[in-house]
Amino acid sequence: MRQLAFALVLLWSSTAHAEPLKLLTEEYPPYNFSENGVIKGIAVEQAELIMKGMGAEYSLEILPWARALSLAENQPSTCVFTTGHDEERDKRFKWVEPLLVDHMVMVRKAGSGINPTSVEEAKRFTVGTQREDFSFNFLEKNKFPKIDLAVDMETTEKKLLSGRIDLMMTSEKTFEAMRDHGKPIESALVLEGKLYGFACNLDTPDTVVEKMQVQLNLLMADGTQDKLFVKYGLRPNR
Repeated sequence: MRQLAFALVLLWSSTAHAEPLKLLTEEYPPYNFSENGVIKGIAVEQAELIMKGMGAEYSLEILPWARALSLAENQPSTCVFTTGHDEERDKRFKWVEPLLVDHMVMVRKAGSGINPTSVEEAKRFTVGTQREDFSFNFLEKNKFPKIDLAVDMETTEKKLLSGRIDLMMTSEKTFEAMRDHGKPIESALVLEGKLYGFACNLDTPDTVVEKMQVQLNLLMADGTQDKLFVKYGLRPNR
């Protein structure tokens, strides 16, 4: 009877951890975005390949960033991407990375003449970002006095182009994609480098996180990740 009971406990434990993963993301092209009802992008395709390689059941949903991040922090078996990994977030999640290696950049409207040469000079301007975005942590940590918060990057971009804010923060590769698609924007100040990846709830089993990392490592090793960057018109991580 003891052996049977022990076997049942093992079976319960394994099925308890078989819950499908919830993968949450936001509208942040070209990494994750929706088009004609289809969720796609560089990071989305990596996520799908990782789940396929694991043979894992999962769901994928686009939400406003602040809500997606909150759900990942508070809901078991939930991961959010493409998430900047900084000191403030480090202990709040389990990490699988990098889906992206990039620099942060402050962007100005083309021809605006706004040209800070340092972080200290940039503090004179109104800088836009999104709620719970990693760039907000940067601005807050560096005591920027004029931070404009929006629900998503598209809203921040509209504010920049209409002159309601002076600068917006994004990744350098995202800036390059926006510029190459004809957006009238220019790089104003390149900042520190950053790793971006999956931020998974702390209750996510280590075995699941490790399997995700193995599959991501394979995508990098066989050149698939680099090909996805090229497919979407960006230079590879390396």
